[in-house]
Amino acid sequence: MGLRGKMVAVTVVCLSATLLSLCFRGAVPLAVTIALGTTAYHLGMRLLVGLIFDRTMANKADVGAAWFRELSWEPRLYRALRVRRWKAHMPTWSPDSFDPSRHTWAEIAQAMCQAELVHETIAVLSFLPLAVCVACGDWGDAPVFAITSILASAVDLSFVVIQRYNRPRVLRIARRMSQKVAQGDVQGPT
Repeated sequence: MGLRGKMVAVTVVCLSATLLSLCFRGAVPLAVTIALGTTAYHLGMRLLVGLIFDRTMANKADVGAAWFRELSWEPRLYRALRVRRWKAHMPTWSPDSFDPSRHTWAEIAQAMCQAELVHETIAVLSFLPLAVCVACGDWGDAPVFAITSILASAVDLSFVVIQRYNRPRVLRIARRMSQKVAQGDVQGPT
């Protein structure tokens, strides 16, 4: 079972357990119900956001858009974060989308832009449980929701960093490959 299958399975288990615990109030502590429900939200939301972006964008992002351009301070940030050392240890949701034997480098850059948008959206939506907690006036549980929201958002922002770190390199390779194709040195993608 791949990463996607495991995530779906855990989401279903957490959601089912949440619904069961709501049916048997008193038998299951409220904290367990809340933890299961929050976990189901975080996992299910990630699956849904990814699905929506896959269906609407199909890895065809505009790599030249201002949002995706590298900013002058980013290389310094990536050196300070030592991205090069840890990025290879992070999981990839859809390795085929970033496989140069299956896609051109330009297509990979587009997939990277879409992945960035997915993780940025998820990072923002990670704070929804905290917002609901605050809106309900339940300030006692707010610190727990704040911690989980911050940690969940940080994980997704690390994937944004990886996409932004790698994209300039991938775009350079794409430009070199297109120049070689234009010069007739290399056969273009089939």
